[in-house]
Amino acid sequence: MLRKKINGVAQRSSTASLLEKAAQTSLDRRSFLRSSGLAVGGLAAFGSAGSVTKASAQSTVARAVETVKSVCTHCSVGCTVIAEVSDGVWIGQEPGWDSPFNLGAHCAKGASVREHAHGERRLKYPTKLVNGEWVRVSWEEAINEIGDKMLSIREESGPDSVYWLGSAKHNNEQAYLFRKFAGYWGTNNVDHQARICHSTTVAGVANTWGYGAMTNSYNDIHNSKAIFIIGGNPAEAHPVSLLHVLKAKEENNAPLIVCDPRFTRTAAHADEYVRFRPGSDVALIWGLLWHIFDNGWEDKEFIRTRVWGMDQIREEVAKWTPEETERVTGVPGSQMRRVAQTLANNRPGTVIWCMGGTQHTNGNNNTRAYCVLQLALGNMGVAGGGTNIFRGHDNVQGATDLGVLSHDLPGYYGLSEGAWAHWSRVWGEDLDWLKGQFSPTKDDAEKSMMNEIGIPVSRWIDGVLEEPDNIVGQEDNVRAMVLWGHAPNSQTRMVEMKAAMEKLDMLVVVDPYPTVSAVLSDRTDNVYLLPACTQFETRGSVTASNRSLQWRDKVVDPLFESLPDHTIIAKFAKKFGFADRLLRNISMDSEDEPNVEDITREFNRGMWTIGYTGQSPERLKLHMANQHTFDRTTLQAVGGPADGDYYGMPWPCWGTAEMKHPGTPNLYDMSKPVSQGGLTFRARFGVEYEGDNLLADGVYSAGSEIQDGYPEFTYQMLVDLGWDGDLTAREKAIIGRVAGLEDFQKSDEEIGEAEGMAFPTDYNDRVGGINWKTDLSGGIQRVAIAHECAPFGNARARAVVWTFPDPVPLHREPLYTNRRDLVADYPTYEDRQFYRLPTMYASIQQNDFSEEYPIILTSGRLVEYEGGGDETRSNPWLAELQQDMFIEVNPRDANNLGVRDGQMVWVEGPEGGKVRVKAMLTDRVGSGVAFMPFHFGGHFQGDDLRSKYPDGADPYVLGESTNTAQTYGYDSVTQMQETKATLCKIYTA
Repeated sequence: MLRKKINGVAQRSSTASLLEKAAQTSLDRRSFLRSSGLAVGGLAAFGSAGSVTKASAQSTVARAVETVKSVCTHCSVGCTVIAEVSDGVWIGQEPGWDSPFNLGAHCAKGASVREHAHGERRLKYPTKLVNGEWVRVSWEEAINEIGDKMLSIREESGPDSVYWLGSAKHNNEQAYLFRKFAGYWGTNNVDHQARICHSTTVAGVANTWGYGAMTNSYNDIHNSKAIFIIGGNPAEAHPVSLLHVLKAKEENNAPLIVCDPRFTRTAAHADEYVRFRPGSDVALIWGLLWHIFDNGWEDKEFIRTRVWGMDQIREEVAKWTPEETERVTGVPGSQMRRVAQTLANNRPGTVIWCMGGTQHTNGNNNTRAYCVLQLALGNMGVAGGGTNIFRGHDNVQGATDLGVLSHDLPGYYGLSEGAWAHWSRVWGEDLDWLKGQFSPTKDDAEKSMMNEIGIPVSRWIDGVLEEPDNIVGQEDNVRAMVLWGHAPNSQTRMVEMKAAMEKLDMLVVVDPYPTVSAVLSDRTDNVYLLPACTQFETRGSVTASNRSLQWRDKVVDPLFESLPDHTIIAKFAKKFGFADRLLRNISMDSEDEPNVEDITREFNRGMWTIGYTGQSPERLKLHMANQHTFDRTTLQAVGGPADGDYYGMPWPCWGTAEMKHPGTPNLYDMSKPVSQGGLTFRARFGVEYEGDNLLADGVYSAGSEIQDGYPEFTYQMLVDLGWDGDLTAREKAIIGRVAGLEDFQKSDEEIGEAEGMAFPTDYNDRVGGINWKTDLSGGIQRVAIAHECAPFGNARARAVVWTFPDPVPLHREPLYTNRRDLVADYPTYEDRQFYRLPTMYASIQQNDFSEEYPIILTSGRLVEYEGGGDETRSNPWLAELQQDMFIEVNPRDANNLGVRDGQMVWVEGPEGGKVRVKAMLTDRVGSGVAFMPFHFGGHFQGDDLRSKYPDGADPYVLGESTNTAQTYGYDSVTQMQETKATLCKIYTA
């Protein structure tokens, strides 16, 4: 195991001897780096580097090095990794200097991804737990045993009794196939990490202007004149992104404003640091808008033409005087005015947020408030503006887009009959057969669970533990849990999670490394660990936070007995008897491995809503091969084979690949024609509400032939405009097939070019309702864009969301609040039932826990680790950097509690969960607030669980999980967990 640091220096006797040998050898710097292993892992690599010797020409030729481009598997920046491979072995790595995202930079995690693939602590073969011991089994045994148990559970309790938890670590193709697989199994009990990191972003942002994603890009921050970061710490969570932030700060003299309860490493770069009380984001934003409206600093013309509902926002903002804002947030009125004036005087400015803003019981209110601030300032749809939402995992954006969610299908199509019909057409599937895979609801045999939202991952625990009568729709509790590429210690309520794991009939973990799932429970049987390979051992596309798709090439073949995720999916599909149906459009690279490029092409055929249709495998590979041709700020290729494209074709990339749409770099930017990456706000919410016009007023994207607002495009709209004649015969034939016309129920090959095909006289009447989202020909999109119109219409952004519990975003006190004086004025919601489960709000908040648990507990990231930390704590280069789980405590609180720096303390939450960690006294947190990182696991309430891991698979560093002490609390729209504003007490251990 690792040696403890002394005075911050790791003791390694081998380092000194190697340096002495190197000093006696005449080598150029590059040869020294290669021979010593420094190019692989820095000084930490010395321990296994061996002696430095001169290489002969013959041995150099024999060890010819191939370079392979991949993408880092940690955060969402999308940094290129250049892997150096010799004889099938990954021997070194370099950052991608040509990548417009990382520009030759890596953070600590990115610089050590080779060890992620080659790590000694990986799961090497399938194992199962038998009488408390891990026993090696073959893949065939594991799939058969797991499959038989699942089929038995399904027969007894229905398909919803098996929960298929997917992953933000899958590539796009695997994520898509996983969601499709869950549908073929017959359940919407499927989800992934986005639920617990940015689901409130997606809901809030999509319901404001149409799409729930980052609007601009990391690179576009170069154009920002002000940068406002709230609830985000990119210096540690997305380190390379800080290059782009600091470029704007230096070159534009852009003020950097950081709002955070904790003085972070990002705040250390700020021109203005605003410390506010955890959970008071809406109050803070409305306090800023009070000054903006009071001084007339808002963009009145932008609001008039492109925003609906701002008058109702003004009414709420009027209540947030400087005095009331300070009472709730703790921020002085003078600082609020200064920040508001800075934003008003430095436009365009960008707003950046992360999980500090999303992980709250009113997280959707927070994200919508951030959006409204940008709408009021007119900072949307412009270079240097926008809402730049930094996603966490490398493909959390893509996995969300591809529908690994309990309430969506790929492309955010929802779960309606029409949505399933659309994807059934893409898959070539019989919709009635697919519906037969789902159970009827237990209360109404005429309704199918196919159309019912599933249990979110944030609540899978309750899917197991809740009384069956309290679970809406499904026949029985969740009885089998599949944790596929997911760290359970990243979720709250771990005491109850342990109980849920022990109640399950079966627990299956699919991951390159054993997660906390392997050791948390006291189970002695029916736990399976299946070794998935890393993303460096397969190929496919991955979507960065800015919506750009990049192609990863395979670096090395799967190591040990690990298998690619899509191969494991295919094995399960074969066991369940529907592999031929699931993979009917997909060729096989081997007996059990589906062809990745064919999977890309299949989702290209269906994801019209968000424009995942133009990024063919060939175009993506072309971009990766020609990264050097793309501008580092605009992301547009200047000459070269991809001339005019934006790097990675950020979605929407409209139409088919043959249409050559360049991608959309900045959403809602009307200064560009739609055909060149411009866009309007989406007409997603109808054309009017309560008599008010929801369409844009007299503004439109460059070159648009409709010079006003307009609704989303349908075939009938083309007829009304006289543009239906622009459709080809083939496009009209495919539209006829989508509409169900008998004469057109033929394959694409049979339809051919459709020249000379007869169209019935009532054709227009029968296909008029087909719209841009369900037209599998892409013709409606193509024709709309040929006239420089956005297929999804031209509407106003919606500052008020009438379909949400709080149409106007409101401040509501956290469930566990120590400000009892504010509860009456700003209460939480009444208890309610949604996502199949009862959800508590007022019944918790009515209890005062603040006297016994007086300190606010929040959590966040460290630069050294990622997510639940299983992979990164198993990486010796990273594990050496941070070996102890800790809690940051303000010195005033520590002195009052009798706690010394470095002392072991108990941190206990009001629901009884507690953790034993090291105290770190620091002014980074204010008095009354404590902070813990969430990357640790392997200890539980004081017990070290190392002995429970399979031999040789325990991470180097273990520690308590902050989520053992974290408490109940879920967002009112998405069931996002609350991790940023609960309560705790701290006492010496």
